[in-house]
Amino acid sequence: MTKLLLRLFVRDYENTSDPAVRLRCGQLAGAVGIVLNLLLFAGKGLAGLITGAISITADAFNNLSDAASSVVTLVGFRLAGQRADREHPFGHGRMEYLAGLAVSALILVVGVELAKTSVEKIISPEEAEFSLLSTAILGAAIVVKLWMGLFNRSLGRKVDSPAMAATAADSLSDSLATTGVLVGTLISHLTHVNLDGWIGLLVSVLVLRAGWGAAKDTLDPLLGQPPRPELVEQVKDIILSHPQVVGIHDLIFHDYGPGRVLMSAHAEVSAHSDLLEVHDVIDHIERELHDTCGLEAVIHMDPIITDDEETNRLRAWVLEEVQAVDGAFTIHDFRMTAGPLHTNLIFDVLAPSGCSLTDEEIARAVKDRVEQDGEHYFAVIQVDRDYTR
Repeated sequence: MTKLLLRLFVRDYENTSDPAVRLRCGQLAGAVGIVLNLLLFAGKGLAGLITGAISITADAFNNLSDAASSVVTLVGFRLAGQRADREHPFGHGRMEYLAGLAVSALILVVGVELAKTSVEKIISPEEAEFSLLSTAILGAAIVVKLWMGLFNRSLGRKVDSPAMAATAADSLSDSLATTGVLVGTLISHLTHVNLDGWIGLLVSVLVLRAGWGAAKDTLDPLLGQPPRPELVEQVKDIILSHPQVVGIHDLIFHDYGPGRVLMSAHAEVSAHSDLLEVHDVIDHIERELHDTCGLEAVIHMDPIITDDEETNRLRAWVLEEVQAVDGAFTIHDFRMTAGPLHTNLIFDVLAPSGCSLTDEEIARAVKDRVEQDGEHYFAVIQVDRDYTR
């Protein structure tokens, strides 16, 4: 069904790297959400009027909020698809994250209101009527919401959309909530035990949980999160596939929304390389990263000594000492200057961004090991953070 809708309404739907295709996918998801959620609201609203059950009525208004969420998603995709301008030189891609955050806020508000109404019904219960029509409506709603969850999840993964992922989580949560309402209605009818308020409270908890999860998923990219490990590995493989590059470090990714990622890196090359040749290789790598990964890349060249036996020996020894402090540490930009009394070992230590030690603590621990084990060596250390892990 998802592929059929894409074929009918999204031209060139396989080319998801095209911003225009992403926009059309977002518009399709928003339109489907609006139409189906309004139909569900109408059906459950009718069922709620027939039975007088607060749990069914609450579930109906949950679908009305979902329709509003779909409107927000639709507007978010429209705004995110705008071209860059003078005020926003990196485009408007983060509007999609803000749209997902707005959807999450709506979900949380609905959850709170449902909880308040359900508690009131627990305190002052009212008998609900049983209706086969209402039962059939709830059953159909469960199937529709399951399909909507799978539809948005599939489409969200296809275009890498946090907003669609939030909508998918909400839809699957709604299907569970409606299942709870249906089961509670049947139990109440068969046992004559009034569970209406308690089922409504359960629905509200599920809604709140979905809202919190969706909020976290959209807040993380806004606050800044590590890039996907598979993207990091792909970038490393591309850069290191060129024999002139002997190492890379200081990879940094800046996310301005799906399809708008800037990255920078330092590429180590032999100090004896032909400068013009290496510059041409670096330019080629930047273009390759753009064409293959959709990244705007800036790569800095770091010349290093690769053919001096003593330098290579000391580099390997220093790496052992550094990893004795923490196995996750690496080094780069290693060089040495020899003097009459001691030799300066100059290098950068690369530590994971999540390392609990401060830069000063890392530098002190590494310096103590290098200068203790090598009495004629003096360590000059710069600590960098690896923002990919």
